[in-house]
Amino acid sequence: MDFTVFDKPGTKVKLSTLSEKPPKGLTQEGVQADFDKLGQELFNLQDVLWGSRQHSVLVILQGRDTAGKDGAIKHVVGCLNPRGVHVTSFGVPTQEELEHDFLWRIHLHAPRKGEFGIFNRSHYEDVLVTRVHELVPKSLWKQRYEHINDFEELLAEHGTIILKFFLHISRGEQKKRLLKREEDPRTAWKLSAGDWEDRDLWDDYTEAYEEAISRTSTELAPWTIVPSDAKWYRNLVIARSIADALRPHRKAWQKHLDEEGVRKKAELEAWRKGQRKGQRK
Repeated sequence: MDFTVFDKPGTKVKLSTLSEKPPKGLTQEGVQADFDKLGQELFNLQDVLWGSRQHSVLVILQGRDTAGKDGAIKHVVGCLNPRGVHVTSFGVPTQEELEHDFLWRIHLHAPRKGEFGIFNRSHYEDVLVTRVHELVPKSLWKQRYEHINDFEELLAEHGTIILKFFLHISRGEQKKRLLKREEDPRTAWKLSAGDWEDRDLWDDYTEAYEEAISRTSTELAPWTIVPSDAKWYRNLVIARSIADALRPHRKAWQKHLDEEGVRKKAELEAWRKGQRKGQRK
């Protein structure tokens, strides 16, 4: 696997040094069996997570337009039981949301224990879009990195496993995908002049992403840079990263479930004894 994980604050991130493509020699056909196996493992891990209610999982997907946030949700989250998954897409804040601090609307959607929360864009928009388009003063968005770190530390201390993915797409691949949307009537609804306007701000967004990742990469909430020019490889990296993060907890989750099973069986046996005594009277 060829991807980069940043888990130490202050680590300098330079996106131009990181590949957007899968490793040479790797093909979709060659890794499909691996992805299918990971999908089954994720389903099983989620099942134990759901039952034990010891942790929650927050997956944050960030990336440029067409990088594949929706596609990752479709394919990776499609491996999970929808019973315990909540996907939230954060768009332009409403008037009510603007009247609160920038994390207010985010905290409302933090996952409960036993559940997966998937953020399609997130609180990072408030140090990306607001920065590039100068929607708030620099003095304000500069403070938000520490607020974000404190917020994510709070979630982690209360049992949330946080995984942040930047879907790293090349400028050429993005152009191909934008043009393809125009050619296919079924995807024309996605067209937006704003996507092309943001392409003109490519370097500004690059700087914003680099600083955001550098300032908010922590051991409790690491960033993974996902090569995303190949959709199938993007999905494989995300699935494997989630499985790797959950796997160490499985034994503890299963132990809790086993102990809970013993307790439940004892309660049931006590109830049955009570029923039998009642019948003899």
